[in-house]
Amino acid sequence: MSTVTLPPAVDADRHEINGDAGRMSYYVSGDGPPMLLVHSINAAGSVFEVRPVFEACRERYRVYAPDLPGFGHSDRSRRPYTVGLYVDAINDMLDLIERDCGSVAVDALALSLASEFLARAARDRPMRFRSLTLVSATGFRRGSAALTEAEGSTREMRRLAAVLEFPLWRSGLYRLLTRPGTIRYFLRRTFGSADIDTELAAYDDLTTHQPGAENAPFAFLSGRLFSKDIRNVYEALDMRVWLAHGTRGDFSDFSEAAWTQQRGNWRVTPFETGALPYFEQPALFLDRFAEFLEAAPSLSQAE
Repeated sequence: MSTVTLPPAVDADRHEINGDAGRMSYYVSGDGPPMLLVHSINAAGSVFEVRPVFEACRERYRVYAPDLPGFGHSDRSRRPYTVGLYVDAINDMLDLIERDCGSVAVDALALSLASEFLARAARDRPMRFRSLTLVSATGFRRGSAALTEAEGSTREMRRLAAVLEFPLWRSGLYRLLTRPGTIRYFLRRTFGSADIDTELAAYDDLTTHQPGAENAPFAFLSGRLFSKDIRNVYEALDMRVWLAHGTRGDFSDFSEAAWTQQRGNWRVTPFETGALPYFEQPALFLDRFAEFLEAAPSLSQAE
């Protein structure tokens, strides 16, 4: 693994906390109502994935963005990486925000699979949230209507997990998955074109080659972090929810999001982009984001 020190993902103060999710790093910047941004889970997950939103929103909000467990400057040790761990991480951030800002409801945004963790935390602690923004969230593609199984069930493939963790090839497999060419291949699939963000790709190269970087991604690849009950969780949300997604690339299937049209608290907006619309159409995304936030209940109503 690399001995190159991982630079900050955003130009902001970085701090650490120790909570139920262990040692966790986070960035914070700006003044105003609190906003929480949660990056995705993948082989190269990082706060850089939400950087455009962080930089724009800190002009009006106090923005918090954690390195989730197993990523960035947070604890990357070899331990069980589970749905519960990532929900704990979000709850640790909510507790921190409450200590910093008081009992003010939070506007929160999560990317891709992290949307499932954020939704679960919001279902369990609804009074802590004013609104949710789910960008390219999992749990809406064809077949997702079946994700109504028992509480806490996951899509883990245990045999695959055992194969991935087998010591003989574990390190070699991870090195193969995180070669620069492989990272750019998956980014092209994410963006739905060859026009990827080169700064994001460069940061991915660095963050995937830090000590312990392979531990969390293997839990992701095994399916352990994908919930079989997530449709139930989404349907239980009663705060305002904005589902934003792209129409290109491997993460553009939202064919089973139609049920949200029957819910007055949900809004769905497609963008003619890949899965990271705020990288490709930042002005348009941020305008729509601002409109959504302005339509949410006032902070006094949310408390």
